[in-house]
Amino acid sequence: MKRFIIFLVLGLFFHPINAQVGIGTDNPQATLDVRGNLKVSTVPTSTTMTNYHVLAINDGTTEVTMVTPATLFTTLPTTTNTTVYAAKKTSGMSLLSLGLFPSGFRAVNFLAAERSLGAATLFSDTDNTYIIPSDGIYAVNFTFKYGTGLQASLLANSPGIGIVRTRAGVATTIDNRPFSGANLVLLSLTISETGISSIYSFQANDRISFGLTGSTALDVGLLGASTASFSIYKISN
Repeated sequence: MKRFIIFLVLGLFFHPINAQVGIGTDNPQATLDVRGNLKVSTVPTSTTMTNYHVLAINDGTTEVTMVTPATLFTTLPTTTNTTVYAAKKTSGMSLLSLGLFPSGFRAVNFLAAERSLGAATLFSDTDNTYIIPSDGIYAVNFTFKYGTGLQASLLANSPGIGIVRTRAGVATTIDNRPFSGANLVLLSLTISETGISSIYSFQANDRISFGLTGSTALDVGLLGASTASFSIYKISN
């Protein structure tokens, strides 16, 4: 009996084993077919991906395959922020006054044709507003340069820029900034430019208008030399 066992062991050494091995299955479909959970108690840590590959499981066959890190990173799904919208106005400036706007506020007539980023569905040409697509926190930037400058006396009336949110037919000024600048004494002019950059909580279908506050004190004739721009995008739910 002992002699038979020795012959059997020696035979295993000199004869290659081509059989498939199954764990948790009587019908293995690979050299090693494991049907169940796999636990590894100790795994070495690497601080680099050089000379390494990643093991991945095929969803269809459940077979483990080797993937290079470069392939992994280039095939990962990417996301697009569909709320992004930006526009810049450098000519044809005029101000829109609607009955629902807060007193003294008039909106810049941004047009969809002046957008530099964003889908047309995010903007209304009817009232020149950005339409909030979904509830969340949004980053908003709005800048305005008024003509070639303001008379210093006009600045005493505190004109500036503002952002108005219209929700369910009610318009509310959510932020504003006064014009400021360096007074040029000899010319009696003040070069006036200002901006707003902050984050706000909005609800779906809110309409956002960008315009001037205290606008009745401003010379509409200088609007032709004015420039304005805004950008808005969602940053969090």
